[in-house]
Amino acid sequence: MSVSDEIHQRLETAFNPRELEVIDDSESHRGHAGYQDGGESHFNVRIRASAFEGQSRVASHRAVHKALGDIVPRIHALALDIGG
Repeated sequence: MSVSDEIHQRLETAFNPRELEVIDDSESHRGHAGYQDGGESHFNVRIRASAFEGQSRVASHRAVHKALGDIVPRIHALALDIGG
């Protein structure tokens, strides 16, 4: 299973979002720190779920990182766009 698929699956399970988009943006970082051949090093995630309503930005980010667990140390960058 790809890292993109793992991210999608874990976030879907944890938050049952009404909107979830996971984009592997690794290719745009070719030549920069953390780039890996084959991609799967830099991700942009857009997620909308009721679980984030009323949460601070920090609390929302912590919740996503907790849901992703061991995936976070395996990737170089994770950009989050979170909404309730």
